[in-house]
Amino acid sequence: MGIKAAKALIEALKQEGVEVIFGIPGGAVIPIYDVLYDEKEIRHILMRHEQGAAHAADGYARATGKVGVCMATSGPGATNLVTGITNAHMDSVPIVAITGQVRVAWIGRDSFQEADTVGITMPIVKHNYLVKDPKDLPDIVHEAFYIARTGRPGPVLIDIPVDVSNAEIDEMPSSSEVKLRGYKPVYDGHPLMIRRAAEAIEKAERPIMLIGGGVIWSGAHEEVKELAEKCNLPVAHTLMGKGAFPETHELSLGMIGMHGTAAANYAATYSDLILAVGTRFSDRSTGRVETFAPKAKIIHIDIDPVEIGKCVKADIPIVGDAKKVLRELVKIVKPRPKGEWHERIEEWKRQFPLRYKYSDEVIKPQFVVEQIYEATKGEAIITTEVGQNQMWAAQYYKCTRPRQFISSGGLGTMGFGLPAAIGAKVGRPDQIVIDIAGDGSVLMTCQQLSTAAREKIPIKVMVLNNSYLGMVRQWQQLFWQKRYSQVSLEGAVDFVKLAEAFGCVGLRATKPEEVRPTIEKALEVDDRPVLVDFWVAKEENVFPMVPAGGSIDKMLVD
Repeated sequence: MGIKAAKALIEALKQEGVEVIFGIPGGAVIPIYDVLYDEKEIRHILMRHEQGAAHAADGYARATGKVGVCMATSGPGATNLVTGITNAHMDSVPIVAITGQVRVAWIGRDSFQEADTVGITMPIVKHNYLVKDPKDLPDIVHEAFYIARTGRPGPVLIDIPVDVSNAEIDEMPSSSEVKLRGYKPVYDGHPLMIRRAAEAIEKAERPIMLIGGGVIWSGAHEEVKELAEKCNLPVAHTLMGKGAFPETHELSLGMIGMHGTAAANYAATYSDLILAVGTRFSDRSTGRVETFAPKAKIIHIDIDPVEIGKCVKADIPIVGDAKKVLRELVKIVKPRPKGEWHERIEEWKRQFPLRYKYSDEVIKPQFVVEQIYEATKGEAIITTEVGQNQMWAAQYYKCTRPRQFISSGGLGTMGFGLPAAIGAKVGRPDQIVIDIAGDGSVLMTCQQLSTAAREKIPIKVMVLNNSYLGMVRQWQQLFWQKRYSQVSLEGAVDFVKLAEAFGCVGLRATKPEEVRPTIEKALEVDDRPVLVDFWVAKEENVFPMVPAGGSIDKMLVD
């Protein structure tokens, strides 16, 4: 007796350990949803827009380290996933996106709700599949998960025509080890290159370590800390690397780049050696590449050989898994004492701390983030939207562990934080999950409050409401003679009423003395989402700031 391919799909997902799917049904995926009707082991969360489904799967993956799963129907359902898939691709997040497709015989005929999903997503996935033979589906699922989570993680898409998912196949095959010709990620670094790296560290006078998201995905945070302490290496992190090294540690330089700390940017500029681990040297980290770390020898450790030398020339390239490479490096490198370099860095920290002018009359957004940090004792999982809110969160909420800070880095996707918070909370129900949001970003995916309310997912959405598209306004102020073109959101929405309309708790703070009590009140709610509307200073700017295309040592400090 056979089994429906849609049933085989769900069974294969269970074999891969899938616990939750974020999605929206439609005509081309009805056979799959019909199987889910009786499914007890996999939870399906009905999102309110497919972009949110992809972001929720993304947030789930980042918070748990597992592969996130999202699902949508053909045509507009699939194309609505594209932004979320691109976001995961840019930030190397393992998700598997399952899409419906029109019948095999109808493909290419401009059929109702048809889109070339495989063609559209080809540049933004590690791999994608169009399933034409039902019996191939279980093996394709296992391949997809293997590709998504191994090597450099990333999204994989499976496009399933409706007649394929509705067809019958022989008995469900058992999962077996996946072997793919031509796909062999390298995990062990070259011993000679590792020895050369150890020698370079020993000889350097002004070394630093620069860590990115690859450290988190490889689970290399303990090795980073061990190496940093053994060799007294100051550690800077990218936005994606936040939490991979405790920001409260004396060797922490903080975040590097456009809105990074002065200490991190100056240390990179004047260093003579940068040990870069799991970072792709994005333009937001390096600023003008020609002037980035001009005197430094670069050791670059990355599992993706394409990234080594792509943006910054590597003097000692090491292709391999960060955890494995660092473990070998820690074994052979000689301890280093502190010296004048560390004194110089400490002076930069004293001279150029992160700072803002507190006000008794108006709420400063930095103050809100500080109060969230203190009220949660630095233990919450933070998601962010994109813009000023994102940078203030990155600057003022200090993280001490990996998978604690979840943000859209490479793509800079407004609207990411709210659905990502849903995914993170579903994956880590034991954690407080807070989306630090801007009023512009949160309006892009605010319909997901309905999802969180219906599913009783008690996330906290803290809106830094300045009535502007804040980062664009900041650029227009500083570089475009204050010509504030189409950035005002004055009177756009009553966020308290919006929250209540979706079945959430809505709170508001308009004075500095109201901030902490309102945060604490929000933290007490555990049966539904809470949205807090903080009326913050309208023209507050994010500093430090490196102008686009500028050198990271040429910062606007305040």
